[in-house]
Amino acid sequence: MSGHQNKISEATRFLAESGFLEPEFGLILGSGLGELADEITDAVAISYTDIPNFPVSTVEGHEGRLIYGTLSGKKVIAMQGRFHYYEGYTLGEVTFPIRVMKQLGIHSLALTNAAGGIRYDFTPGDLMMIVDHINLTGQNPLIGPNDDAIGPRFTDMSQTYDADYQDRIREVASDMNLDLKEGVYIGLTGPTYETPAEIRMCRALGADAVGMSTVPEAIVARHAGLRVFGISCITNLAAGMQATLNHGEVVETTTRVKETFKTLLKNVLGAL
Repeated sequence: MSGHQNKISEATRFLAESGFLEPEFGLILGSGLGELADEITDAVAISYTDIPNFPVSTVEGHEGRLIYGTLSGKKVIAMQGRFHYYEGYTLGEVTFPIRVMKQLGIHSLALTNAAGGIRYDFTPGDLMMIVDHINLTGQNPLIGPNDDAIGPRFTDMSQTYDADYQDRIREVASDMNLDLKEGVYIGLTGPTYETPAEIRMCRALGADAVGMSTVPEAIVARHAGLRVFGISCITNLAAGMQATLNHGEVVETTTRVKETFKTLLKNVLGAL
């Protein structure tokens, strides 16, 4: 067993002994969305600092807790705050929680994020179902020796975001009379926001929204054999489409639409 696998197993044992038993879904809650974890019933909450080998979230709006319990009738593990490459972590550390959740037993992963809108018809506050992504980070979390026990050397990314789940999400949004957008998410490393020229490049590449997370997590989830769905909150228009960009606007927008976002996620979980 590799050193990385030993660390995964150590964290898994700790969480299983703490009551994280037979989870079905993993939830990664992005900026401003952590309140959804407060609606989990029969909850067991553990700070990242108490979990062996876990990184610590350093971003405003990320609480830094792992919460287990029931949401919409499903056993879930929710990350109240995620890790980012720009914080100085390796991609192995960024995606470490996904390995742990998989070993605990989840079969599916829900990815949420705050993103900048690239499409001209997007408005801050829109929700976008991710149908595909572009990895423009220049990095890949699977680089290095492969452990065949946790995933294949070459991972098929043809259907990263589960098609059946997408159909169910569309049905849920329709039942809610929600104008749910759909699009391609492009991931860059950050922490700087993109330049207007970079956004024009992203648009030319076929991207609809841009952010600094999600892509490494989706790659590792597929490597681990998990089913994946993703939803972005369009918190601002990308560089060159509005005067300035700042993280305060990201938090303000997610706060404004969080009730709709939380209801959508709860309804989707209930329908899957």
